[in-house]
Amino acid sequence: MTHTWQPSAPGVLRLPSGRLVRGRGLRHPFPEGPEPDFALYLLGGEPPPVTWEVRWVRWRDFWLPSDHIAFRAALQEAWQRSETARVEIACGGGNGRTGTALACLAVLDGVPAHDAVGYVRKHYRPRAVETPWQRRFVTRFPDTAAV
Repeated sequence: MTHTWQPSAPGVLRLPSGRLVRGRGLRHPFPEGPEPDFALYLLGGEPPPVTWEVRWVRWRDFWLPSDHIAFRAALQEAWQRSETARVEIACGGGNGRTGTALACLAVLDGVPAHDAVGYVRKHYRPRAVETPWQRRFVTRFPDTAAV
């Protein structure tokens, strides 16, 4: 059975392929509606326990992932699962790290790297991808080591 998000639900980004992924900030109240089936949490420390499957990538606020290869592998898993499952990507506030990951996910989904930040800002949150080095990371994402 396919589990996907409602396209109009808060934080849901529709990728060009039609896949739906929810971005959110873990410091905010849990949104109404179903729980994710799988989540990718981007935090400086271990995420809180939840009842769904989680991948954690160590990523300090306002910086970049501490392990780019682990990030790419986790993001590819999130992208693959998003075809049939409710996938959530989240950090503390839901803007910088989450926006950067969503922009990289858009690149995996076919958005040109130089357009990915604009795509996420238009379709997810206008303040997504907060720092110059996060924007640069997205534009260079296709060149990072493939898994």
